[in-house]
Amino acid sequence: MAVRFLLDGAVHEIADPDPTGTVLEHLRGPMRRTGTKEGCAEGDCGACTVLVGELAGGAVQWRAVNACIQFLPMLHGKALMTVESLAPGGTLNPLQACMAANGSSQCGFCTPGFVMSLHGRAIGALGSELPVADAIAGNLCRCTGYGPILEAGEAVARLAQDDSSAAAALHGLAGEQMVCGNFEGRQWFAPRSSDELAAVLAEHPEARIVAGATDVGLWVTKGLRDLQTIVFLGDVADLKAIDESADGVWIGAGVRYAEAHEALAGLHADLGELVRRIGGLQVRSSATVCGNIANGSPIGDGPPALIALGAELTLRSAAGRRTMPLEDFFLDYAKQDRQPGEFVESVFVPRPAASSVVLVSKLSRRFDSDISAVLGAFALRVEAGMITAARVAFGGMAATPRRAPACEAALLGQPFSQSTMAAAAEAVKGDFSPLTDVRGTSAYRIEAAAALLWRLWYREQGAAVSVLEVEA
Repeated sequence: MAVRFLLDGAVHEIADPDPTGTVLEHLRGPMRRTGTKEGCAEGDCGACTVLVGELAGGAVQWRAVNACIQFLPMLHGKALMTVESLAPGGTLNPLQACMAANGSSQCGFCTPGFVMSLHGRAIGALGSELPVADAIAGNLCRCTGYGPILEAGEAVARLAQDDSSAAAALHGLAGEQMVCGNFEGRQWFAPRSSDELAAVLAEHPEARIVAGATDVGLWVTKGLRDLQTIVFLGDVADLKAIDESADGVWIGAGVRYAEAHEALAGLHADLGELVRRIGGLQVRSSATVCGNIANGSPIGDGPPALIALGAELTLRSAAGRRTMPLEDFFLDYAKQDRQPGEFVESVFVPRPAASSVVLVSKLSRRFDSDISAVLGAFALRVEAGMITAARVAFGGMAATPRRAPACEAALLGQPFSQSTMAAAAEAVKGDFSPLTDVRGTSAYRIEAAAALLWRLWYREQGAAVSVLEVEA
């Protein structure tokens, strides 16, 4: 079956696409749109940034993505914008003209990616409310010419964008039926509902489920893995919902981090700050909250924070649903409690009580767009000066995201005091035996985990805590 997408007002069709062929390869190869560059082929440098648009409430919602790890079937029924789209006939658009006049380009290799990220912000793409520096945090300039780029982004704050014709063209482009294909013996499916998704997985329990491809994409581009059967869930409409209530936030499996940012920040400011540091905007505009969970990485940023807040996970299959505490989903390294044919359907994150003391803190070697060395998450309920409930979870400290039982026991039923923090900080050192790798030694991780408890204490005393000072 063909993949059909909209580019510069025209419908393009890819007959029998390779399901793990990337958008970048197609742009630079058959389409000869070489303005989009390959820098890292792993979604880290932003040189390949393009904008993808899809219908949302009758309008086109654009988002910046890394074309190097986006698979071709993920384009079906959507609109695509590349750097060539901005200057039809060779006339620079206002952002490009400003960057040229401001000297915002040195070697020029990364420039198209910066232009697309800033253009997305200027036209109201997903995450456009972020400061300019955040919008380009997923773009790397090896010449370190960030100053003029930031200035150009500030100078061109908003651009008019008439998407009415694109919105009209997108209606009906994807169709209402599930699309699927076969390429050299490899199958792919893109269901439109969770019922279809459950049925496909019942027939193909061995299939690899792909949401944003921000990790699976690297399996292909870096690991050179051959994925035989793929199920794309990006078009499953009923998994894209966010439901906020007084009790908490329900997030469907198709909700991207950038889409969930506001709702999660509404639960606690630390959760919002954590989301802001999960990759660059291109990654957060593709990666899903539930995909980050289902992936099962011991250094995934989302799960420890959600575990500390008492999140519950719902899994679904053709046979039905089951719900479990999030921490019970992680069994061992690369092993989760997911049966054949099951998929993660949603996660529910409870709203912290008014008496809760919450801290979520990420330690990484680079502040933006980096993987955690240690991530600590703490949710304590303090009533009349006593700790009546304690949930403490860490990432980067074990083979899975995991709670710290000795630390929790040292906190529970004790006064919220400096001496209690000292006992808990000592206890957490016995909860884990972390490994040593390029992000930190075992000794560093143990000391850092204890230090994060002290960060919670001092912050609650009103002391200023410098993130950069602690992380250094």
